[in-house]
Amino acid sequence: MIASGRLYYLVRVLNFLREAVTTSVSLALAGDFADIFEVRGGPRRQARGHALAPKQLERGLVLAYVGEDETFREAVIELDPQPARVELDPRCVRAHWEVTLQPGVPVTILMTAEPSIGGSRRPRRRIETAAAELAQSGAEWESRCTRISSDNELFGGLTATSSRDLRALVMPAPGGRLLSAGIPWYVAPFGRDALVASSEALMLNPDLARDALRVLAKLQAREDDPWRDAEPGKIMHELRVGELARTGIVPHTPYYGTVDATPLFLMCAADYYAWTGDLPTLRRLRPALDGALRWIDEFGDRDGDGFIEYERRSPAGLRNQGWKDSHDSVVHADGSLAEGPIALVEAQGYVYRAKLAIAEVYAALGDTDTELRLRGEAQHLREAFNEAFWNPQEGTFALALDGRKRQVASVTSNPGHCLYCGIVEPDKAAAVAERLMADDMFCGWGVRTLSSSCPAYNPMSYHNGSVWPHDNAIIAAGLKRYGHDGAVRRIADALFDVATNARDFRLPELYCGFARSERPAVVAYPVACIPQAWAAAAPFLLLQTMLGISPDAPGRALRIERPLLPDWLERVRLEALRVGDASVTLDFKRDGRVTGFALHEQHGELNVTMAAAP
Repeated sequence: MIASGRLYYLVRVLNFLREAVTTSVSLALAGDFADIFEVRGGPRRQARGHALAPKQLERGLVLAYVGEDETFREAVIELDPQPARVELDPRCVRAHWEVTLQPGVPVTILMTAEPSIGGSRRPRRRIETAAAELAQSGAEWESRCTRISSDNELFGGLTATSSRDLRALVMPAPGGRLLSAGIPWYVAPFGRDALVASSEALMLNPDLARDALRVLAKLQAREDDPWRDAEPGKIMHELRVGELARTGIVPHTPYYGTVDATPLFLMCAADYYAWTGDLPTLRRLRPALDGALRWIDEFGDRDGDGFIEYERRSPAGLRNQGWKDSHDSVVHADGSLAEGPIALVEAQGYVYRAKLAIAEVYAALGDTDTELRLRGEAQHLREAFNEAFWNPQEGTFALALDGRKRQVASVTSNPGHCLYCGIVEPDKAAAVAERLMADDMFCGWGVRTLSSSCPAYNPMSYHNGSVWPHDNAIIAAGLKRYGHDGAVRRIADALFDVATNARDFRLPELYCGFARSERPAVVAYPVACIPQAWAAAAPFLLLQTMLGISPDAPGRALRIERPLLPDWLERVRLEALRVGDASVTLDFKRDGRVTGFALHEQHGELNVTMAAAP
């Protein structure tokens, strides 16, 4: 258990024999104080700090390290009961207990480990107190969340686990609290990850989006800094406070190498406003919104062609700066790597939706000039995008434009995000939907990141053939926008099957893209984060999509459009669903292929309507 800033590790030994037994219990402890970048196989360094000799205390022991950043770090370990003997080997400390086990009577040994920087300590907490505080925190979280129930126990397990995971991933950050990206590799503030995940989870709990907006506004870049790929108005990518960051070996203090976090910030702000009507928060965020829009126009569009591009300036930065940020994720149809500056297809969709949606906020703030300007810019971008990125040979949009303005014509999942953003012209949407669901893209467990027909395809890669749940949830929402309900059902079926075959009904960060027809079980990606914020939030966006829920808190309205429940769900109830200062309880029920809903309880003024089918 992790609570109150400590790890509580309880060992329980039980004797199942009929007579007493005396035995020994040993616990080995060591710490290398490696930076997370080193653990992940990151940059090698010539100099290191030095570990201090382990020291025994009255209650336990201390492992300590002085880094190259001259920071004193400790792991303070308390042991209860005190061990009979402790071996203080510098490489590995061993604690030993001699215990007598009576039949059926357990003996417990509790280890409490607290990380400490600069000698600071937190108040000591008994495990019972820490557990009670953790339970209280969970109860407070649940009281702020929409309660989701259904007739499918497995689906209930998925949504319950996802909700708990999101709460577990919330961490302290400058200016508030923020969703971290995932355990174990990405327990840190990430701009893109927090914005995407909190937007996916707006139906569950809009507080996550509010907190993300506040923190990321505080961390928004104020200066031009090539080492950190920072420019004024840009939303950060990743913040680290470890030894490598503090010594300047990595630029994550914070690092701003992301092309899409800035438009996603605007999208999240607009979606948060649609769910909450919280204009006071948006008014306070106005300088950050203005700065984000300026970054898009002045820095994001590097060559003035109307599209935002990226090209790293930091030698220690990311080669690719979209959500598929591995070094080999942007490839031409022949498998060769694209050269920058790169204009990603989904980034243009994000800018389009950001400007169109945030225009509503500016209108509410009384700035009609900016509202009208943004609407005009969005329309112009839509026309230019559909001309420059459309690939008629494949019936979909190119992954990107490269530095020579050539289409990067490999077939990927990225255009599905453009369906979600609404930038796709209606006459092209059906072809994009068909291409996404073709056999080379839809593997049976979801839509692959890259077509299996591409020479760069590798089902076990990070971004070139794997399947990502959050990617599929966004694609499903885009397909629903353009009326492709059958494809939404297929994606929902696939993700549900993945979750029900996973440990604890939990969607992983990603999994391998092998065809389901060839391998009847999901092949795990071995170093995926579990839990991971995008994946944990994906079921809530998928459910919102299936139920057709569209909020308008400023207008005190909630619209239900073409609700559809898959064959494995007959009934779903949403209790205490918050829209503005109102809340409602809705029951959805499927009869054959038709899904309807009933309003059971309402607090506050809210007009709930069901849109007619087209």
